[in-house]
Amino acid sequence: MMKLKLAAVLVAFSLVTACEGAGGKETAGTLLGGAGGALLGAQVGSGSGQILAAVAGGLAGAFLGNQIGQSLDRADQAYAEQATQQAHNAPIGQTITWNNPESGNSGTYTPVRDGYDSGGAYCREYQTTVTVGGKVEEAYGTACQQPDGSWKVVN
Repeated sequence: MMKLKLAAVLVAFSLVTACEGAGGKETAGTLLGGAGGALLGAQVGSGSGQILAAVAGGLAGAFLGNQIGQSLDRADQAYAEQATQQAHNAPIGQTITWNNPESGNSGTYTPVRDGYDSGGAYCREYQTTVTVGGKVEEAYGTACQQPDGSWKVVN
């Protein structure tokens, strides 16, 4: 059984790497998620239920993998994190932008207000945008500085 699992993972990995250029992150995420979900599902059931569990796990994994593949990759996240750190020290109203020329994804962070929470921690409210595949999403949130100097999103 362990050899079968290992073989399935290796096949899934080779399919993902082969499709990376052709279908991008979305296809790779779908294939890898489907394979992983099927493997996990096969562990849940037994007998004929094992097949049903593997199919259900595969479908759920494919869907989740597809959604993740459409979102930000590691490089996008690194650019966004760098912009976030700059925004912590930027003047109120100054927009910090990031973009990943390889993926075409981009975003902004704008500190819009600052103050202190009930515990005395310095906090900043931000307006953010993220553009993935040409679709823009906007959000608002607040981050507070922790005693060690790091920042934590509180809403």
